[in-house]
Amino acid sequence: MSAPLLRATYLVETPLDPARVAGVMAGEQSCGTFTRVQGETDELRARARAQVEAVEELPPAEAPSLPNAWLTRQGAGGPFRRARVRIAFPAANVGANLPTLAATVSGNLYDLGEVTGLRLERLELPANYRAQFEMPRAGIAGTRALAGVAGGPLVGTIIKPNVGLSPEQTAHLAAQLCAAGVDFIKDDEVCANPAHAPLAQRVAAVMAVVRAHRERTGRQVMVAFNISDETGAMLRHAEMVEREGGTCVMASLNYCGYSAIQTLRRATPLALHGHRNGYGALSRHPWLGIGFQAYQTLWRLAGVDHMHVHGLQGKFAQEDSEVVEAARDCLAPLTPGIDDAVMPAFSSGQWAGTVPPTWRAVRSDDLLFMSGGGILGHPDGPAAGVLSIRQAWDAVRAGSTLQDHARHAPELRRALAHFGAGA
Repeated sequence: MSAPLLRATYLVETPLDPARVAGVMAGEQSCGTFTRVQGETDELRARARAQVEAVEELPPAEAPSLPNAWLTRQGAGGPFRRARVRIAFPAANVGANLPTLAATVSGNLYDLGEVTGLRLERLELPANYRAQFEMPRAGIAGTRALAGVAGGPLVGTIIKPNVGLSPEQTAHLAAQLCAAGVDFIKDDEVCANPAHAPLAQRVAAVMAVVRAHRERTGRQVMVAFNISDETGAMLRHAEMVEREGGTCVMASLNYCGYSAIQTLRRATPLALHGHRNGYGALSRHPWLGIGFQAYQTLWRLAGVDHMHVHGLQGKFAQEDSEVVEAARDCLAPLTPGIDDAVMPAFSSGQWAGTVPPTWRAVRSDDLLFMSGGGILGHPDGPAAGVLSIRQAWDAVRAGSTLQDHARHAPELRRALAHFGAGA
């Protein structure tokens, strides 16, 4: 039986031979350095060395994407050749160690002197390797069960207590949103434990109104409290949310880190809402960083239940095609036969009018559809905003246009008139 392999696909830019550079990459991240070292036998190299499996050359560039002092010292100039490279790493080199996995498939590769651009695009794992890591505790089915939403998207919104709201003011707004019919409320990523709204007080105040709403209506609104902090504090805060009857916590993935998120996942039964803020620093340059498929693979190994993907026709820089691909990545299993899909969270400028392109893109309502202004800015109030979004989803599932459906849906009709024409 062959040893399990981890396969990583990269975009590489270099003035050198891409095949030779791929070999350097494979050696650098497995058993190689610039020269053979004592004790490094052929047998050891055969067992531990990563292997280049494919090099597909792409059209070159006239100028380098990134500066490179090493190449300057070598006197290397253009043209700058580009290639898609696939490298297979022995899983035994890494073991069930998420930080080391990330360091293996990226790590020092970004600093290689041979490249003027490098981007990790895809990461493929064998099933027996994926099974050694955390699974989503709630995932899609569990999130639906916790929120009491059997079908349709979870319609949510964001509270921004960082604007100065006290715990009591935050709870008052949460009560309004519960009454308006939202399924999901989340903290903003820059509000975790501020002096004006300490997390302990905010959780107690918000969960009191969530419990009261559940007692009146039977509906449990899911609230994602931002507990981003040092690891020990996150564990204490998750326990506090659980004691108050909460069902979800949120963490800023990039700034808490793999180990902290793994530790949190192992310690709490709560749904874990993964916020990707800062991902743009890792992804916006087309020849540097990490693509979303590889990025979300690593975080799903840490056990998150939800992943942010931004939104279609939203306020951020990503092309709609990137948002669509990210959502599809979240809904796909990491390896065949393992049910580990996570719920994509759409946000950023979402309202009833962005429902049709969202539906056309993913053909699924297994998602969080979070709308701030589209709910709170509806001219007839938040309840009408929530209803307008649900009416838009009813329209697309029935194969109708928003304009046709709006003839019998006044809240949707008002949203279209107020925010724009819709799609």
